[in-house]
Amino acid sequence: MNAGNEARKRLGSDKASRQKTVFLIIAIVPSLLGYLLFTLYPNVMSVYYSLLDWDGLSGAVFVGFDNYSNMFKDDFVWRALYHNLLYMIVVPALTVLISLLLAYLLNNKSYKENAVYKVIYFFTNVLSTVVVALLWSFIFDGSFGMLNGVLKLFGLNMNDFYWLGDTSTAIWALVLPMVWGGVGLYVVIFINAMSSIPASLYEAAVLEGARPMTILFRITIPLIRGVIRVCVVFVILGSLKGFEIIMVLTNGGPEGATDVIGLYMFNLAFGKEYHNYGYASAIGMLLFVILVGAKLIIDKLYPEEHVEF
Repeated sequence: MNAGNEARKRLGSDKASRQKTVFLIIAIVPSLLGYLLFTLYPNVMSVYYSLLDWDGLSGAVFVGFDNYSNMFKDDFVWRALYHNLLYMIVVPALTVLISLLLAYLLNNKSYKENAVYKVIYFFTNVLSTVVVALLWSFIFDGSFGMLNGVLKLFGLNMNDFYWLGDTSTAIWALVLPMVWGGVGLYVVIFINAMSSIPASLYEAAVLEGARPMTILFRITIPLIRGVIRVCVVFVILGSLKGFEIIMVLTNGGPEGATDVIGLYMFNLAFGKEYHNYGYASAIGMLLFVILVGAKLIIDKLYPEEHVEF
């Protein structure tokens, strides 16, 4: 009798194990195949393409590391990387700071319109990058742009000045649509993180006479450091590899004043004037190394912390 019960238990256990194995295969294999096909394989092939002199269509010629040696001598690469560095510093700082302040106001002030504000802030993330860029192209227009109109109300007549057409202002003008397009998402993320902080901590701080800014920098920010860290990583990496807004608004102009490494690589591979897929792949490998290095530096300078409350 006992032997029969044990046999049935083993059969049941084996059946459950097989079902678990089948479920894991069904759940994991499609995602794994997609990763291998659409992520790993293109990256591996990009390494191979970077060793070729190839326009993407005709026969390829193996040139070894010539593309890499030419890349380090290319002034356009270093100029584009300099612009990336500027955006990597300015855009994340403004995006995270503005998002934190807006999220703090919405989370700690009982405005009746809070739900509407959240939708309005997040609306920019619903729009495509091209739509955002086109909106800002009208704002920056010299003849009928909103920016010049607002400045004129304050007594600053710009005389049809086109912000994206001047080498001294174009690179800084592009910061505005980049920040505007990213703030909404991080406001929602920070609101959700702040709402998990116990209200008793804020009540105790208020009883102690703490001011709102003191509460923000002494309580709120330290308790959501982990979330802020993740957001900073996303914004920095996004500012390094992103180029869509720049491509639509200026395409790297005027005179290369807004060119970034991702746009330069794209134009080399698919532009009207150049079709050097091998050289573009070498630049892509440089961008990959920079992204990995940036992530490692962030992890070193801003280590992950676990906060309990």
